[in-house]
Amino acid sequence: QVQLLESGGGSVQAGGSLRLSCAASVDDYSRRCIGWFRQAPGEEREGVATIYTGTGDTYYSDSVKGRFTISQDNAKNTVYLQMNTLKPEDSAMYYCATRTPGRAPHNGYCYTDPRIYMFWGQGTQVTVSS
Repeated sequence: QVQLLESGGGSVQAGGSLRLSCAASVDDYSRRCIGWFRQAPGEEREGVATIYTGTGDTYYSDSVKGRFTISQDNAKNTVYLQMNTLKPEDSAMYYCATRTPGRAPHNGYCYTDPRIYMFWGQGTQVTVSS
């Protein structure tokens, strides 16, 4: 059974920082793509950052590159999203998600298309005020 539990969301002023956590109760943690996604009201869910747990290879969307960092603590089966220099447009519900375990992606990174992720957490709200 797959369980993903997000935490760390909150309200912050523009320019501030937050760190989100995703505690993953999963089989075969070390062979998974795990990603952070976000969805604002009236918007489609978008991929923000991904990590392949076996190699630590990461990928970022252009909108967060240079500001957000995805990382993991293998001992805790936990993936983090450090968010710096937050902007009002970063406000959204943030979700972590994973796919079934598998080999490292042949191109070196996990895709950010939310349609290919099967297992989702409940989300944590991030609100950035100007």
